[in-house]
Amino acid sequence: MRSIVVNEQGGPEKLVLTERPTPQPGPGEVLVRTHAAGVNFYDTYVRAGVYKAKLPFTPGVEASGTVEALGEGVTSLEVGDRVATVDAAGTYCEYFTVRADLAMRVPEGVDPDVAAAAPLQGLTAHFLSTSITPPAEGDTVIVHAGAGGVGLLLTQWLVSRGVRVFTTTSTAEKAELSRAAGATDVFSYDDFAERSREMTDGEGVAVVYDGVGRSTFDGSLASLRTRGTLILFGGASGQVEPFDLQRLNAGGSLLVTRPSLWHFLRDEAERQWRWGDLFAAIAEGTLSVRIGEAFSLEDARRAHEALESRGTTGKVILRA
Repeated sequence: MRSIVVNEQGGPEKLVLTERPTPQPGPGEVLVRTHAAGVNFYDTYVRAGVYKAKLPFTPGVEASGTVEALGEGVTSLEVGDRVATVDAAGTYCEYFTVRADLAMRVPEGVDPDVAAAAPLQGLTAHFLSTSITPPAEGDTVIVHAGAGGVGLLLTQWLVSRGVRVFTTTSTAEKAELSRAAGATDVFSYDDFAERSREMTDGEGVAVVYDGVGRSTFDGSLASLRTRGTLILFGGASGQVEPFDLQRLNAGGSLLVTRPSLWHFLRDEAERQWRWGDLFAAIAEGTLSVRIGEAFSLEDARRAHEALESRGTTGKVILRA
């Protein structure tokens, strides 16, 4: 089978198309023929060496596809089932294996591209908005990178719950996409802290959802109201440097947290809750999943370059 392999961590050029044997499912696993794999900043962090990895490896944790074979003891799925996952190890390939309990059936009517594009960003938007200082109806928040994959989904979900959402974007085109998702106001990265203060009569916002990182961190802290929360869930502009915790006191007893999705998918009940809400929101039209660009497997390098340029909107996928 064709597979993308990283033999040495570094830039996008380290993504190499390679022929490898098709894996076989072990006990409790299923073999999935990949329809498409989601491309995420997490993948770029592992490729670049921000996160350690055992070499060589195939990137990707997210994908949709069709079950091709069952490992010993699997009864929850059948050959031919359409599934999606965010818990595989190496989805940038034509076939991958995953534990059966971590492969979720895709409901009828959900497009396979959407099934590949929605899980990681959709589940991230779910835990960010429901499980970390959930904003109340009428609260005001900031969502950075409002036209990105998480930004668009998070905005839609928050607005559906009566939350007022400000976003940041870098272009007029992205601003229009963000407004279409429900953002009340869209700011530039240069003055979002000042603008958010102005638009809240000097009070500041309840929560800032920051997946950008280094370049927005200081402004995000400055945007918060007393006892506000900064949720730092990514570093598209680079990782945040260590800082003086006394700044949280001076800013008004602020809270800062750095969560990861997999800490919010701890058991079967939690997984079923989040996946169920995600697929229901897509089916009901609460969430519209935008696929910004689709690349072929051999163009994985271009996909990473596009994502890291921060010029994409919505989700980037690789079709196998």
